[in-house]
Amino acid sequence: MSAPRDRPVSVLGLGAMGRALAGALLAAGHPTTVWNRSPGPAVALAEAGADVAGSAAEATAAGELVVVCLLDDDVTRRVLEQAAPGLAGRTVVNLTNGTPEQARRLARWLVAQGARPVDGGIMAVPSMIGEPGAFVLYSGAQDAFLDWRDVLASFGDAHWLGTDPGQAAVHDLALLAAMYGMFGGFLHATAMIRAAGGPAGGFAPMATGWLTAMLGELPALAAAVDSGEHDADGSSLRMQAASFGNLLTASRDMGVDGGLMRPIRDLLDEAVARGHGDDGLSALVGLLRGGLVRPA
Repeated sequence: MSAPRDRPVSVLGLGAMGRALAGALLAAGHPTTVWNRSPGPAVALAEAGADVAGSAAEATAAGELVVVCLLDDDVTRRVLEQAAPGLAGRTVVNLTNGTPEQARRLARWLVAQGARPVDGGIMAVPSMIGEPGAFVLYSGAQDAFLDWRDVLASFGDAHWLGTDPGQAAVHDLALLAAMYGMFGGFLHATAMIRAAGGPAGGFAPMATGWLTAMLGELPALAAAVDSGEHDADGSSLRMQAASFGNLLTASRDMGVDGGLMRPIRDLLDEAVARGHGDDGLSALVGLLRGGLVRPA
């Protein structure tokens, strides 16, 4: 069931992301009440048509859907506890970044208050909210998600991950891990180029082309992880461990700290030591999970 535009929505938290969420709701024509611990961020939203609540409890009472986007789990719990008497019958969508277990604990608490909990992970920066390319991960109370899916689509594509409230956080943090791994590698690479006297701007297109090509390998890696068949395809862990040392040696010689890269070298060396030198990169997932053992 889709949510009519006249059903009221409240947004708790008006940091950069909270303001973007509230702005997207207003732009889509949804009656929106906003609240923030300090009133300043609400001024522009009020001018755009939002109602400004004087407390979290007042904001919660005003909205059938309550969207929460605060600093962290502790702040979220404190704010929602202040509004607890008015949570019954509300759908609470928590878009605060947190861990899977934090999401599950909050969901249990919200159910005890009579609310329908949905946890979410925003895969966008504030300027992307409501624009093509933005998407948000959701998990928790499926009936609540389906009830409000059309409104949540104001933020970006809505991806449902199941009834376990922790799934949105798992996928959110996993995607961030992939992103930071990519950025970390690029930053180390750029430090090497700069140490050699080259411009970062000139190197970036080359890195973009190379990384884009390598992204095409991800489906095959995923399939190997799921099947347990870790074909090296001409690039074994033993070969990669042997050559990876050159990256660290060259970095050291150039005065570039190897802190971002050393854990990868250590992982490769351990995999080889455990007898998986002939396997491909996909075998490292088992080691990361503590399950990679030396073959008999």
